[in-house]
Formats: sequence, C-alpha cells, structure tokens
Amino acid sequence: MAALNDTPRANRVHIAFFGKTNAGKSSTVNAITGGDAALVSDIAGTTADPVYKAMELPQAGPVVLVDTAGLDDETALGRARIKKTEQAAEKTDIAVMVIRADDGDTRICRRYAALLEKQGVPVLTAYNVFGETVPEAAVADPKAVVFNARTGEGLDVLINRIIAHVPDAGEPALMRGVAHPGGVVLLVMPQDGGAPKGRLILPQAQALRGLLDNDCIAVCVKPEELPSALRKLKGPPALVITDSQVFAAVDAQLDPSIPLTSFSILMARQKGDIKTFVEGARAIAALKPDDKVLLVESCAHHAQKGDIAREKLPGWLDGYVGGGLQYTVRAGQGFPADLGEYKLVIHCGACMGNRREMLSKIAAAREAGVPITNFGVAIAFLNGILERVTV
Repeated sequence: MAALNDTPRANRVHIAFFGKTNAGKSSTVNAITGGDAALVSDIAGTTADPVYKAMELPQAGPVVLVDTAGLDDETALGRARIKKTEQAAEKTDIAVMVIRADDGDTRICRRYAALLEKQGVPVLTAYNVFGETVPEAAVADPKAVVFNARTGEGLDVLINRIIAHVPDAGEPALMRGVAHPGGVVLLVMPQDGGAPKGRLILPQAQALRGLLDNDCIAVCVKPEELPSALRKLKGPPALVITDSQVFAAVDAQLDPSIPLTSFSILMARQKGDIKTFVEGARAIAALKPDDKVLLVESCAHHAQKGDIAREKLPGWLDGYVGGGLQYTVRAGQGFPADLGEYKLVIHCGACMGNRREMLSKIAAAREAGVPITNFGVAIAFLNGILERVTV
C-alpha cells in the first residue's frame, strides 16, 4: 500500500468519468476500484466536486480515477458543479463518457465528447445498462462498450479498453535526454524557510529519483557547499541541477562548459512545452510599466516572507522593467476567465499538476494571444542565461 500512495497524483494518468446526472459514473468508479470511492445515490446531483481515487491498473501502473458531477444540472449550484467538472477535464488524459443505456437524449454527452477530442483527449463511450435493453447506438458503434456498473457484467471489457489507451497518455520521464547512466550529477538544493521540515520539496525528490532510475551518480549539496563539492569531485560533473532562485550564484561558480539547469526547467520539459516557455520568457523584454502580469501556481499554499510568486519574481521583473508592473497571483486550479488583459503569464513548475492540465493552460494562453512561460525559464531570462540552461 505504501508504494501505491507514494506516487503523487500529478504523476498519475488521469482517467475521468463524464456523463449526465445518474448515468452511473460513481457506480462505475466504485466498481473499478472495488470500494466506495464515490458516493452513490438515486438522488440526482449527488456528486458535487470531482472525487479523485488513486489506484493501480494491471499493465498500466499508477492512475487516478476522477468521478465528476452531471453535465446536465442546470441549477445555480449545478452550474458551479459543472465548472468544477470542466476544470477536471483540463487535466484529463483519458475520458470515459458514461451514458445510461435507456437515455434517448445523448446530445450533451456528444457535445462534451467532441470538445475533449478536439483537445486531443481520447474518449471512450460506455453504455451503462440498467435493464435488459441494449441501445441501438451501442450495437452500431464497434468502439462503444456495453456494461452494467451494478452487476459488473462487461466491466472487464471497459477496463481493458481504458488500459489500452494508457501508454499514450503518460508524461515523459523527467530525466529523458538530460542525464545519462554513469554520469555524476550535482544537485544544488537550498534548504531555506520555504522547504518542508524533514523532507525535500517535490521537484527535488522527483529529480533525485529520476537520476537513480537512470543509473546516474547523484551528489546533493546546499548552495554554500558547492565550492567544496566541486573541489572534491575528481572531474567536472556531467550536469548541475539547482533551484532557479539561486541560478546567478550557482552559475558564477561553474565553468561555462558544465551543463546547468533547474528543477523548474526540468518540470517545464516534462509537464509543458519548453519551446513555448522560452518564447514566453523572451516576451519579458517587451514589458512596460503598467502592463499586467499573471503569476500562476498549481497549488494553494501559505505564503511566507520572500514568496517567489508574491515577492521575488515581482521584484526581479520590476528591476528589469523599471517598476510599475501590475501583478495578479492565482493559486489553485484554472485561469481567470479573461486572459486578454495580461501581457504575460508566468506559471510555476506545476509539480502538483499533470501534463494535460499544463498543456490546457498553454492552449488557453495561446488562444488569448498571451505569451506564457514558467518560473524557472523566466528567472533564467532575467539572469541572462536562458540559452545556457534550456538546451
């Protein structure tokens, strides 16, 4: 059980179940997980916020099943629930559209399925049979799955269909193409007041695990120990990975021939689109006083003194532009409804979000015509080392 829970949600393939109210989404999730992950009731609108259930699927590995609210709830509360469902859709790798077999009106399901497919999300159609009748649409569609969530009949077919789509939905390995087996990689990791007591922050832990999985030799030091570590190594490290906030100090101590990057930039490669982020960082050069900048964090956390989104990045950006920029900090899920008022979006490394969510945000920024980058790439630009650290 420890191994199951040790995989962060952000690193799991997200399989979301959509459909109209009382189509059997919660019953389907519960049947697959073998437990009561989601509340099941005959009362319409039982599911409010999306319910996330982590599990292991055979031949697929760690996944998270997402049970969402009904797409057809037109009440004021229902519209708020649907908004949550749409936010869940932004991070969905595989969508299962659950349709009640005796439902003669599937227009809203088809509309949402088309929207998901337009975003590149594979959509599986699953007809949940409550009685004896199998719908003609299911018979006519060779890709559709017919099952009964309550009895479990046909459930194995649905699970196998989901598993068949999982290999194409995962994120690239964090260290793919960056670190090579046998290489010595030096991790420079500040342990300041923002670091959790007794453990590493998630990007540091994931980078370290990625190096071990890639058969690298990982050496971990704090910034003040970097000179000593460099002297003690028999040769230059194959790569140095550091926190973006200390880019300048670390870069000043390294020979230019030693490759350098940051945890945030590694996340940018894994979670998003590094080329788009580099282009977005270069847009900093065009910022002027009174321009609006949106700073986005995937997770909500208690902001401490020296917080990167609320103090450090605004300070560095103002120093570059000459002051006067206007900042909005958005923590948690989603974007503001209107991105058009912003000249630049700067996102965190997204260690608590998945690739689909990040790509959805990039697409939203692109549609609004607003450049987008991430914290580490922006800091690299501000320090004049963008090309050095994003190769």
